[in-house]
Amino acid sequence: MDGDPAVEPELDSFSLFLPLPYRVALIIVLGVWAWGANLHYLSLLRIDVPTLIRYPSRPSPTLPSHHLSTYRLATLLTIPFASSLLLFWIVTRGNSSAVLSWELLPNLYLLVLLVCFLLPFHIFSGGGRWRTLTTLKRISIGGIAEAQDGKFGDVLLADALTSYAKVLGDLFVTLCMFFSRGKSSTARPDRHCGGMIMVPLIISIPSMIRLRQCLIEYGRVRKANRKGAMGGNVSQGWGGQHLANALKYSTAFPVIILSALQRGYDPAKMGMTEAGLFRLWMFFVFLNSFYSFYWDVAKDWDLTLFSSAAERNDPEHPWALRRHRYFSDNNIYYGVIVLDLLLRCTWSFKLSPHLDHFNDLEGGIFLMELLEVFRRWIWIFFRVEAEWVRNNRGPAPDDVLLGDLSNKYDED
Repeated sequence: MDGDPAVEPELDSFSLFLPLPYRVALIIVLGVWAWGANLHYLSLLRIDVPTLIRYPSRPSPTLPSHHLSTYRLATLLTIPFASSLLLFWIVTRGNSSAVLSWELLPNLYLLVLLVCFLLPFHIFSGGGRWRTLTTLKRISIGGIAEAQDGKFGDVLLADALTSYAKVLGDLFVTLCMFFSRGKSSTARPDRHCGGMIMVPLIISIPSMIRLRQCLIEYGRVRKANRKGAMGGNVSQGWGGQHLANALKYSTAFPVIILSALQRGYDPAKMGMTEAGLFRLWMFFVFLNSFYSFYWDVAKDWDLTLFSSAAERNDPEHPWALRRHRYFSDNNIYYGVIVLDLLLRCTWSFKLSPHLDHFNDLEGGIFLMELLEVFRRWIWIFFRVEAEWVRNNRGPAPDDVLLGDLSNKYDED
């Protein structure tokens, strides 16, 4: 168990087995495998993800499919990871002093991970790696492409980053400890490294990115409406959904800020009791969780669970779902709704850095991060399916299209 007194106070038993740098690397590698699985299964459902994200089609049918290229990249990342971790276990043999001394091994793999994404070789999904890096560069300041240039891909990647918020925070902690004198990045994670502000700020960045994207989209809709009014065209909406989406992402900030305040609680400065601060934090946790859950179901997946009774009970589709569906079993939709609710609530608690105070939570923190990546993996299937339906069967009511596809497909 974590908190084993035999290795206290320097190292908890989970970090002894899987130090923080390896945890960060493992979640990143699993994310690549998960994206390959998304592409693979959706292609079996005849949903063309590359077309949705405006990714160039293969110039030759003899070239590997997009999901196969992603699997190759994931394999390229996995082999050195597994080799590095095995070597680390061999040389440390569960000895805490050795674990602290051999911090170079996992950090060297993080460097290898970066190099693998920058490799010029096209055999390992060169086009995909280049597209990912250019998209990251664009969205890193909250930018977003036009619909015809791959806006949906920007949205998917930026939303995925929000699920990696805690992982990004852990990556900063890893590097901070590695470059700090007298610290080891394979020791018990010191999430105070870098001060009280840096980790909460880094955790906030993905939500900031999506918030700015939503505001940009709102501005585009307003601009298009002004042009349409001058030309006598009918408006397709005033952009309120983008503002509501921006509000959703903004609800993460009070959770993160209040968490940081609880971590460094000082009654002389706060003007609020610790219990009162905790209750306020809990309020924003549940606000963020349930608002995000509502948005997943009603807006991202276009399901009718929260719609009017007439829409929810429409005889053209099963209760609370929608007319056009690509997953054959309706119970899959109901199961995913329940799963999303459970994991949304769980993940909101992990936005809280102050929970890291407890010595026995390192394994739990890692599990929460894995569960969030799993939730996002499931979310992508249904988000992409909903976007495909919008572009091929018509938009959801009151929705702003992400852009019509130039090619239409006939589907069963």
